[in-house]
This record gives sequence, structure tokens and C-alpha cells, in this order.
Amino acid sequence: MPIELKLLVWSVALAFAQMLVAVSGATLEVGLATLAGNREPVPDATGWAGRARRAHLNMLENLVLFAALVLVAVAAQRTNSVTAIGAHLFFWARLVYAGIYLAGIPWVRTAMWGVSVIGLILIFSQVV
Repeated sequence: MPIELKLLVWSVALAFAQMLVAVSGATLEVGLATLAGNREPVPDATGWAGRARRAHLNMLENLVLFAALVLVAVAAQRTNSVTAIGAHLFFWARLVYAGIYLAGIPWVRTAMWGVSVIGLILIFSQVV
């Protein structure tokens, strides 16, 4: 299996882990009964729970782009060292991003997002 696909699978695992952290935070903040209900209205999570939710949603937005690029690169047989570096940049930056966002460190978080975008651009450059 190409490394790009392996990193895609690990990125899905990261998104899943982020979901569990976000749900745990929301459960602690508003309670299981509120979350198990119809969610009308559920207050927005705050503090680390809110950051966990926003980090997870941001991962989902970026995962769609990463998945599309990786799948096109593999299907078109355009994988190479550049796409591998791009996939590594995306995954590792997103992993660091998740921890930094949870900790509430703003500027480093933005820098890590930028590194993940560079990873996307590298893969894109090989499939166009």
C-alpha cells in the first residue's frame, strides 16, 4: 500500500480520536442526558471542550481535501517522493495541530495548519 494511503488511514484514525476527545469534553460540560437528547438547544462547549470540537471540525474540513488528493494521486499513479512528503507533512502537522489547539496555543496552531496546507499543495502539484 502506498505511504499516502497509509497516512490517509492514520489521518482518519486521528479524526476519530479527535471526535472522541470532543465528545468527552462535551459530555463533561453539558452532561450525557443533554447530548443524548434532541439537542435543542445545546449550549456551545467552552474551554478545552470547545477547542476540541473546533479542532475536530477543522480536521474534517481538511481531511476531505487530503483524501481527495491522495485518492486521485494513487488512482492516477502519480505518487512519488513529493506526494509522500506532502502526505507526511499533512498528517504530522495535523497531529501537532490537534494537541496545540487543545492546549490553546493560538499562533503555533495557525503555523501547524499552514504546514498541513503546504502538504496539500505538494500533493496537488503532482496531480495537475
